[in-house]
Amino acid sequence: MTSVQQPSTSTKDDILMYLLKQGEATAHDLADQFEVSTQAIRRHLKDLEAEGLIEHRAVQEGMGRPNHLYQISAKGRDRFPTKYDEFALSLLDTLAETVGQDQVGTVLRKQWERKALEYRDRVGAGSLAERVARLVQIRQVEGYMSEWHEVNDGDVRQAGPGYVITEYNCAISHIAESFPSICGHELEMFQVALAGCTVQRTHWLVKGEHRCGYLVQAG
Repeated sequence: MTSVQQPSTSTKDDILMYLLKQGEATAHDLADQFEVSTQAIRRHLKDLEAEGLIEHRAVQEGMGRPNHLYQISAKGRDRFPTKYDEFALSLLDTLAETVGQDQVGTVLRKQWERKALEYRDRVGAGSLAERVARLVQIRQVEGYMSEWHEVNDGDVRQAGPGYVITEYNCAISHIAESFPSICGHELEMFQVALAGCTVQRTHWLVKGEHRCGYLVQAG
């Protein structure tokens, strides 16, 4: 039930996409994933790191040489589609200086309330799975790189059907860094859009994780 991603244009793009979704990987992991030699992968990793698109940390395992775990950098994330607008952030900063943070918070809440109602109208009726799928499609168009899957019985205690929405790219990440309350409104927005459901946050990009995640369950 996950979304289908469009094929990347190069191995380097494939590597960035893989790291975006998986969080971290070794050169051997990547070589196995793309069925190419480790040597070839290391050349790509060297180029990507030189461009500042990825970074690595060394992990010591046993007595041998430390293993390098690669992850996408902030610059690398910026390569993926967003609708981030510098003007929007500048405008919010100006509002905060003019009317204060509390008033900006009120404005942002009103904006997300409108967005939630728009989502609810576009999601429409149907089974929970159908509505989750439609919401994910909307978010994909907006640049969030969303996927969804059904929760297995062993994943979480639940009384009814459950689904996980995962977003590997945040279209408003720059704004969220300055105005983190936006993320709280986003959770409320999902709950309004998926009427009759409960939504819990499971992962959060703002907290340093490599994705945002939401558990949706029938209310």
